[in-house]
Amino acid sequence: MDFQKELIAEYDRETDRTRKTLEAIPEDADFAWKPHAKSMALGRLASHVSDTNGDWAIHTIAHDRLEWTPEMNPKDPTNKKDLLARFDKQVAEAKSALAAMTPAKWDSNWKFVAGDQTWIDDTKYNVWRTWVLNHLVHHRAQLGVYLRLLDKKVPGMYGPSADEM
Repeated sequence: MDFQKELIAEYDRETDRTRKTLEAIPEDADFAWKPHAKSMALGRLASHVSDTNGDWAIHTIAHDRLEWTPEMNPKDPTNKKDLLARFDKQVAEAKSALAAMTPAKWDSNWKFVAGDQTWIDDTKYNVWRTWVLNHLVHHRAQLGVYLRLLDKKVPGMYGPSADEM
């Protein structure tokens, strides 16, 4: 099996599902809305989903280390149009970087640090699986719950949703 080819195919499938979820956000959505005081705002969550699929994927593949500072937090989009534009731009960059990966590079180390704390220290492959793909699916599902709470249609991800039946 060509696992590089399989990783690309999986990324493409999850990217399509992510865009489908982001497209389901209503044009007039209040990006500041929160379902609970401890929850992320809709715009923050949608941005995080988008950036996990894009920016996190790019950093994981193209760099060996990410030294995070609070200034690195991107400005959250305030509307669906800007969100989708950022998503499309980042995904194009991520796909290009993913296509250039070599099998040997997946075994190399990737580290995420903030000051003197190390948050992630693992192989690029494990970071890709856990912190890009699995993390993406987790937060995308949260976004689906937000859509349901807003009484909007939830798109199916791995088959039809109740709204598509």
